[in-house]
Amino acid sequence: MVYQVVRLKSLISTSIHVNPKRRDKKKMKILKSKKALSPVVASIILIAVTVAVSIAVAAWMGALTIGFMGGGEQVEIRNISFAEGNATLTIKNTGTSSVTIQEVWVNNVEKTNADCGDVLPLAIGANENETLTIKMPWTAGGNYQFKVVTARGNPFMKNAIPPS
Repeated sequence: MVYQVVRLKSLISTSIHVNPKRRDKKKMKILKSKKALSPVVASIILIAVTVAVSIAVAAWMGALTIGFMGGGEQVEIRNISFAEGNATLTIKNTGTSSVTIQEVWVNNVEKTNADCGDVLPLAIGANENETLTIKMPWTAGGNYQFKVVTARGNPFMKNAIPPS
């Protein structure tokens, strides 16, 4: 009988008081309902963003340095001489790769391949000179603008005045 009374008291006390396990479950339920990223996921996102930004900066810097390193086309019209009915251009490729002259313009008028002696397109190797003779009437003391355009579409110009 004593045993039953003690057991009865323990049952009454547990039913009256809040079960500590039940209280922990309520806290966990509240914590689970909050929306937040775990620290691992946040770290992975930060690393991914950092890598993406570093790749973008590297690509930008690489494109920026191509001009400084000589990766672009570099052509100079070194000399222009005039003879009767012709103008002769000496063109030098100062770059490190081959260049192809696709078009020739004089005073914003495109010259045909027939005007240039049927040599267009004209390939010029790295650090080499080529001469290009253009059939054209010219007058002494006139101002002429010569422009050569490469296959990549880059123009290179020089002005000349024929001697009198």
